[in-house]
Parts: sequence; structure tokens; C-alpha cells
Amino acid sequence: MADSPASTPQTGGQLLERELHAAEVPWQIVVWNDPVNLMSYVSWVFRRHFGVDALTADELMMQVHTAGRATLAQGNREHMERHAEAMHEYGLWATVEKVPR
Repeated sequence: MADSPASTPQTGGQLLERELHAAEVPWQIVVWNDPVNLMSYVSWVFRRHFGVDALTADELMMQVHTAGRATLAQGNREHMERHAEAMHEYGLWATVEKVPR
């Protein structure tokens, strides 16, 4: 028995996506600050890939810039790996981690 996937955008660096089935260990995608990409570009990537509004994208980008990282989504491992691969294609640094318990 599995829960149906749901997508719920939130602000303030909180999770943009939650797609879990009852028996799965949750994973998350983390985007890291880098010395190369402009803040406006990072915000644009978040809007384009995750479909968030400009304000949410800017808040997440500022979290990456000031805290050094932001968790953008949470879900099953394969889905988070696809997000990380997409971030790499955009030239951003991203990793997949287990959600801390």
C-alpha cells in the first residue's frame, strides 16, 4: 500500500516536493553554494526546474548563498538522483543525502 505522490511548494528553504511511499527511507537533494554561478542564474534554475515562483526561488537561492546549502526536495532516492543530475546539467553543485532522523 503506497501513498499517492504529492507536490507542495513551500518557502523559506523548506522542501519543495514530497514524494514518498510508506516503506521508503526519505532522501533529499541539497544544492551547494559555488564560486561560479550568479545568484540570478541559480534562482532562474530553481524556477525553471522545480517550477517555483520567483519569490520562493530567490529565498532558496539566498539560503544557498548565505548558509552554503539548501534542501530543495525530498522523496525516493531515484527521483532525487534525477533532480541532482538535472542540477549538474545546469552547472550547479548538488548531492543526494538521506534525510536525517
